[in-house]
Amino acid sequence: MKIRDWLFSKKKQREKPEVIWLEETTSTNDEIRKLMPSNSQRMSVVVADYQRSGRGQAANRWESEAGKNLLFSIMTHPLMVPVRNQFLLSMAGGLALKEVLDGYTTEITLKWPNDVYWRDRKISGTLIETTLSAGHIKDCIFGIGLNVNQQVFKSDAPNPVSLAQISGHEIDRKKLLEELLSAFDKYYSWIENGQYGDISALYHEALYHRHGFYPYRDVASGEVFDAAIIEVEDDGTLVVRNREGVIREYRFKELESLKSSPQPS
Repeated sequence: MKIRDWLFSKKKQREKPEVIWLEETTSTNDEIRKLMPSNSQRMSVVVADYQRSGRGQAANRWESEAGKNLLFSIMTHPLMVPVRNQFLLSMAGGLALKEVLDGYTTEITLKWPNDVYWRDRKISGTLIETTLSAGHIKDCIFGIGLNVNQQVFKSDAPNPVSLAQISGHEIDRKKLLEELLSAFDKYYSWIENGQYGDISALYHEALYHRHGFYPYRDVASGEVFDAAIIEVEDDGTLVVRNREGVIREYRFKELESLKSSPQPS
């Protein structure tokens, strides 16, 4: 392991987080557990130019060319958040990404549960891992992959896109990271202050396929049906309504969004 840069702060509250920047690692989520002892900092960050075993949701892998993108993990200790409200952390992280990316381009949305889209293409994904204690969240790690300057994607991922492809020029990754951490601090402070309603409202406004009916596939049964999003509950449950007016609820990986134009309601 080579440490290229190490920034730190002695104060826990509302100071710049401790940031360790690595040339290479297996996974920033794994690395932050080793480098950052639990409950040591309000917010700690590990960044890597390259991940040998970067992963996404379930068994998915995250493709990233070395030195081109942002691959980083943020560790927090949101003991104030009950387990039943844990998806608010995902909402806050998504809003931070959207706020910063909105400064570079338009048409950024948040795709349930943990992706960021530009139009119909995926620019960022987040893997969230938590440690629970007494009905609350002791540790929360946000593992974020953001496509920044990569121009060619070779994996079988169906729809990747990078910020450079959208904007037509390369982006300063360090500056972008600073902006992201500042935005993350902002929305995490909302969590600390109990502003759950504000976070949920903004998240729902930013949802991909928020308005109209779109085709979905029930992963368990294989059924394909049109539905409109009603809400995402604080525990992460997606609530949709089909054309017959039947309300259906889905957890992570239980419902797949299919490509299509919006249908009349």
